[in-house]
Amino acid sequence: MQQARPRFTTERAWLIAAALLVVLGTQTPVASHLSPKGGIGYALGVLGSLLLLTPALCAFRTRMLSFRGLLLAGTLAPVLILIHCGFSLGATNSNIALAAMLLVACSSLLGRHFYTRTHRDTARPVPCQKLPMLPELAERLDREEHRLLDLTALSLFTLAERYRSSHGELCNYARDAIAAAAARHKTVAAQQARFEQLTFDYISRRLQATRELAEHQVYKQLFSAWRVLHVPLFLVLIAAVIVHIISVHVY
Repeated sequence: MQQARPRFTTERAWLIAAALLVVLGTQTPVASHLSPKGGIGYALGVLGSLLLLTPALCAFRTRMLSFRGLLLAGTLAPVLILIHCGFSLGATNSNIALAAMLLVACSSLLGRHFYTRTHRDTARPVPCQKLPMLPELAERLDREEHRLLDLTALSLFTLAERYRSSHGELCNYARDAIAAAAARHKTVAAQQARFEQLTFDYISRRLQATRELAEHQVYKQLFSAWRVLHVPLFLVLIAAVIVHIISVHVY
């Protein structure tokens, strides 16, 4: 099974701090204190643009390196650029560059989610067991596991409901089969509750392992698709930043 992750991590702390800073910036007249054309405001724009390139370039790599550093850069860069522009819109080229930056930042955040889900530890496969009292359980479990694994990205949101449905159907079958066996054999009747608990636990472990495997496969496909879609967004960002820099320094 997966190990429980701590609720409050360094990554979440950075995200919360960045969100609070953005909220504070929207309530403060930043534009009246900083100018994007020079001084600290200009330096923040340059630094934010450089930091933004780091997580954006992850789409060109087959493996993310220094994950916390990438997360720091990906959350700090948009905040610095928003401070640079004073949390307000400007010229057309500036607005296009700002929109491209926000789009790439959101895309990087989505890619981070897909990446973490594909690199979680999944449950180990549970060995098949044949139970004399439940002759059809193995076949029914195999059928339900194939249903869970037959997933696409669009049906990912129905996985939890499908898991609960499969778990309920199998447990109902096991309960009825054990009750029928208990009616015929006194030894089974004496241990009926224990047999039910062991069987339910076995069903849960089998289905949970299959569910985690199905989620892993789907998120792996989503992460591959994200990398393909993230590259054009990154190129648009580069073009928008170049046009913005030229327009600022030339005109």
